[in-house]
Amino acid sequence: MLRRRRETDAGERLEAGERLVAVARKAGLIGGAGPVGETRSLGESGLPVGPDRTVAAYVSTGTEIDLRPLLGALLASGSRVIVPRLGAGLDVGWSELRSVAALASPGAGRPSEPMGERTLGPEALSQADLIILPALAVNVDDGTRLGRGGGWYDRALAHASPAAPVIAVCWPWEVTHDPLPREAHDVPVDAALTPDGITMIGRVAGATSM
Repeated sequence: MLRRRRETDAGERLEAGERLVAVARKAGLIGGAGPVGETRSLGESGLPVGPDRTVAAYVSTGTEIDLRPLLGALLASGSRVIVPRLGAGLDVGWSELRSVAALASPGAGRPSEPMGERTLGPEALSQADLIILPALAVNVDDGTRLGRGGGWYDRALAHASPAAPVIAVCWPWEVTHDPLPREAHDVPVDAALTPDGITMIGRVAGATSM
């Protein structure tokens, strides 16, 4: 999977990010229609997401799908967006993202972070109505998410609201029915979002995949 990712270039990653926005709009992940406070749902699941919601997302790096188009669309819809803020080592923290242009240049091996924003503690994730995170692979039978092995999200998700749907973003070829490594502390995801569509899993598996 990593080898195939390395075969993509910046243009492909940006184009995939733009397609991701179209899929997210169709799935109801991006608000913007109707007044602030109007409830939107994830497919037919009834899980609330909308223009006045807090969305925890991330800033893509390396060979990940370029998430800047999706971040921009979420902000334009009126959502409050928070993204990871890396402290010393693997400390869990967040910052509010007010514009994509406010992202600082990434450091070596680190994603870019919002400039001038204070660091919010790990408990900030409890305010999120929707959580969008990266994945290297997702098993769509049981929701197992394969990350990069650092365990940052394992620690972060301990602070998430149980009601917040967790959506993993990956390339289409990384959605699988093959078993993936899973430990007791791993949190299953509720959907796999790719430029080709969204597949509902677990508690929202009754919703129609798009």
